[in-house]
Amino acid sequence: MTSVSYPVELTPPDISPYASGNTGTPYVWTSDSGQPGPHVAVTAVVHGNEPCGAIALDWLFKHDVRPQRGKLSLAFINTAAYNAFDASDPNASRWVDEDFNRLWSAQVLEDSNRKLTVELTRAREIRPWLDTVDLLLDIHSMQHKTEPLTIAGPLAKGRDLARAVGTPAVAVSDRGHDEGVRMRDYAGFTDERSTRNALLVECGQHWELPAADIALDTALAFLAASGAVPQEFAAMHRPLPAPDTMRFYEVSGPVTVETDNFRFASDWRGFEHLPQGSLIGHDGEREIRAPHPTTVLIMPSERLWPGKTAVRLAQPID
Repeated sequence: MTSVSYPVELTPPDISPYASGNTGTPYVWTSDSGQPGPHVAVTAVVHGNEPCGAIALDWLFKHDVRPQRGKLSLAFINTAAYNAFDASDPNASRWVDEDFNRLWSAQVLEDSNRKLTVELTRAREIRPWLDTVDLLLDIHSMQHKTEPLTIAGPLAKGRDLARAVGTPAVAVSDRGHDEGVRMRDYAGFTDERSTRNALLVECGQHWELPAADIALDTALAFLAASGAVPQEFAAMHRPLPAPDTMRFYEVSGPVTVETDNFRFASDWRGFEHLPQGSLIGHDGEREIRAPHPTTVLIMPSERLWPGKTAVRLAQPID
């Protein structure tokens, strides 16, 4: 894959006014309606070089969004990486020490022998708050310009929530990464016996202007679908999506890099539809070929070192 440099069209907002939080945890704010209902949360900047979520949260704060029932939280997550963002080297601040979105198993979070990193320290700091969240929307963006999509997790309840939100038009079911567990997949979010549920939205290329609009559109649709805000509030600011326009895809598995010599067979950018047997790439001497009658490439990566996900292979589902 040829490395592509995209222009930085978005200006990350100053989030320092939100540093104190109101929960005892920095950058985490919760409003309580005093009425019965779920604890709904929208999170941003799990990766420090993804400003679209911060723009959406900043908008919600400035419009004084409040829940009509239950609780509503807005939280900036990997703030150390976000505050290190430099538009002249925008990929450098994805994380400080390690990928925050691979830490969310009890085994990792509770391992007293694990090296203490900036990201692990922050994950342990926000974990007690996250344990109280019933419905989560985690806002992200992608390396390449491709169609926005929702990651709904491996269970039917995730697809149901994606359908209720209605945007973006593409929803992908997957089990995550071999490297580690995402925040979207933490604890009850991927337990079919639990009513807790979560979505991760990928809003387009990290720094393109449309990503900010997609982040806000999705946040407002999520808040309306969860009942946290009235439909009228969301629709007043952004048109809500039309129902029954979604397409669903299921990932059979990630392609995890095993050698120091992984290379793609073509300059994939994401969402290519390939016939079964098509050559996707090589990992050392191992050929990676399309396993499904229609194989869809989900988010091919430029971070092609051992242990990382090179690409996810999906197929359309009803």
